[in-house]
Amino acid sequence: MDKLELEGKWNRIKGAVKQKYGDWFDDDKVYAEGKYDEVVGKIQEKTGKSREEIESTIKDWKEDNQD
Repeated sequence: MDKLELEGKWNRIKGAVKQKYGDWFDDDKVYAEGKYDEVVGKIQEKTGKSREEIESTIKDWKEDNQD
């Protein structure tokens, strides 16, 4: 297991914890952050890219698809 794969697993775990916290305390913002962390972690595990690369790609997609 390489460093980026391990980082991806950590982001998934961190995301799940944030989501649970958001549920417990009815905090939608924290829940959404957790969901985002979880998705980035899954992508990291599958692609082996850094979080920064993934976030940059997501930002580019978002900008390309705005009307």
